[in-house]
Amino acid sequence: MLFSSPEFIFLFLPTTLFVYFFLSRQSNFIYAKIWLLFASLFFYAYWHPANVLIIILSALFNFYASRLLYKSKSKVLLVAGIIINLGVLGYYKYADFFLENINALVDEPFPLLHIALPLGISFFTFQQIAFLVDAFSRKVQNFSFADYCLFVTFFPQLIAGPIVHHSEMMPQFSNPINQKVNLNNITLGLFVFNMGLAKKLIIADSLSNVVAQGYNHADKLSVMQAWVTSIFYSMQLYFDFSGYSDMAIGLGLLFNIHIPINFNSPYKAENIQEFWRRWHITLSTFLRDYVYIPMGGSKHGEWKTYRNLIYTFLIGGIWHGAGWTFIIWGGLHGLALAWHRFFSKFKVQVPKFGAVVITFLFVNITWVFFRADGWQTAINLLLSMIGLNKSIGTSVVLMNDFYSLPIWIAAVILLFGKNTNQIARNFNFNNSYGWKLMALIILNLIYLNSTISQEFLYFDF
Repeated sequence: MLFSSPEFIFLFLPTTLFVYFFLSRQSNFIYAKIWLLFASLFFYAYWHPANVLIIILSALFNFYASRLLYKSKSKVLLVAGIIINLGVLGYYKYADFFLENINALVDEPFPLLHIALPLGISFFTFQQIAFLVDAFSRKVQNFSFADYCLFVTFFPQLIAGPIVHHSEMMPQFSNPINQKVNLNNITLGLFVFNMGLAKKLIIADSLSNVVAQGYNHADKLSVMQAWVTSIFYSMQLYFDFSGYSDMAIGLGLLFNIHIPINFNSPYKAENIQEFWRRWHITLSTFLRDYVYIPMGGSKHGEWKTYRNLIYTFLIGGIWHGAGWTFIIWGGLHGLALAWHRFFSKFKVQVPKFGAVVITFLFVNITWVFFRADGWQTAINLLLSMIGLNKSIGTSVVLMNDFYSLPIWIAAVILLFGKNTNQIARNFNFNNSYGWKLMALIILNLIYLNSTISQEFLYFDF
């Protein structure tokens, strides 16, 4: 059940919302939270019912481990808890990747396991690891098991984040103010949700066909086609994932829950450090707080700082996917962050426009490794981008799509427009934004009726 699917928008969401606030008004609020917990588990089970057991067992283990950690402050228990979480994630996400690499070195290959990846496992694993660390540091309070499970499974951010902390979410469910219908939050939530839905349906999905054609024929593209392919993927990924994040934030607001911002116009960044403060903000924060700083951060000299940056982003690359292309992508970003830190010492001023262009070009080129289905595809596309591919074909028609209106709308919004966060700050249903909301809803309904929405790109990570 996708956020952009009719069954979610017209059945699951209104039913869940109505019953939640009905129970919070008519009875003890604990029943409303239990309803929301079961609704979230149903939402997760809709994809693959058997995977519900995985997330329930994960929540059980981490809840009781965090209780023990809070009481004992045992480093051994903390390490064991982290290893078990990473072991489960590794089994489902990386087992075949390791076997493939081992098989390349041995004469008698091991059979691959072909394990289906449970949706959202990367996100809820990192979220619970952070909870264990915070329990060890006694930054968490004594929440009930139901509250903890709701924190882990809350359906707006369950599948693809944002990655949230207990301090950002759990107190909100206990706040009496949030237990009543808030019309301001509902109208703002609908606006933000529909902004995200428009990003997904109107822009990201319009770009997907061009991107797929380009990567499927990476060795046959002209220079222009190769650049169109790479830039369109940069735009598709941004509008797809930021659209999902907007929809998650909007859904949270319907329940009076504020989910943290995950994007802030990242392609306007003037350097790679600023890019990572604007892109997938909750993951960047997690990597900083739970990987980079525990490694030593910037406290032990410049060379160790560069090493820590590179190691952190190698881990970030591995987290995204089981493949060498993800490791290369993460390593390139780690190297770029180390280089930026080194270069910043010279206090060289680069004009803003030039800085933005350079940063975007680097990010765009590295996205090639992120998107490609293998090393050879990435190399073929990069060679095509500089005119060095061996065969330039004419069978791939990309240029017709280059002139489509949604794509140019995306480019204008991306480069010059306000982002959803900035618009939402000034949202008031009684002013012109009310009409914009209605226009967005009508436009999205038209696209829902005329297109088949694709899965969000980050569901694969």
